[in-house]
Amino acid sequence: MTLRIDKMLANLGYGSRKEVKQLLKSGAVKIDDVIVKDAKQHVDPNKQIVTLNGDVIEYREFIYLMMNKPQGVLSATEDSVGETVIDLLELEDQVYEPFPVGRLDKDTEGLLLITNDGQLAHRLLSPKKHVPKTYFAVIDGEVTDADVSAFAEGVTLDDGYETKPGELVILKSGIRSDIELTITEGKFHQVKRMFEAVGKRVVYLKRISMGPLPLDETLELGEYRELTDEEVELLKEYQVNDKV
Repeated sequence: MTLRIDKMLANLGYGSRKEVKQLLKSGAVKIDDVIVKDAKQHVDPNKQIVTLNGDVIEYREFIYLMMNKPQGVLSATEDSVGETVIDLLELEDQVYEPFPVGRLDKDTEGLLLITNDGQLAHRLLSPKKHVPKTYFAVIDGEVTDADVSAFAEGVTLDDGYETKPGELVILKSGIRSDIELTITEGKFHQVKRMFEAVGKRVVYLKRISMGPLPLDETLELGEYRELTDEEVELLKEYQVNDKV
């Protein structure tokens, strides 16, 4: 893998393309101990050593982040009006041009993966993979065993679509019920529409896991952190037993 030295430095947050060109002209950048001034010079960061003012530059192609998404923020890379999850990132992370893996509704909180690894994102989002996603929700109304059975069979949404089976667990039942729901699809407003199908309303929704990865509960709303190497491997190696 080779890339232009100016693009590599810009991607790593060492300045705009214009600023990086000035760095190169100053003779501050070396590849394998040879000064490089040509912005178009290609480099293989996995095989060659790049230094800036004598300091070795560590290059990463991909970035993997876990965010505890707050309400009121859009799961998008940009929006002309509203704040997006990318706006919550530090500039040093934004330079990698990451994107949210799937979406959480604007008023939904919880686990959101953000990466620039398109291959991994595709694996996690592909309908053929049936990657499970678990949500905690507060429901306006009494959730019953009949609802558990209905969800286990799959329910019919307002547009006639029949969902795949969902695993509904009642944590507390009453006028307001607390539940956990695991589904393997990601239809628009799916959790809310599934409860509407059984005559109930979601008043609070939070995603607590995706595939093998649980939300880090130490993250405050709006906070994020990089995934550990172990967590990245978990996601990459994750296989789902296709029972649906």
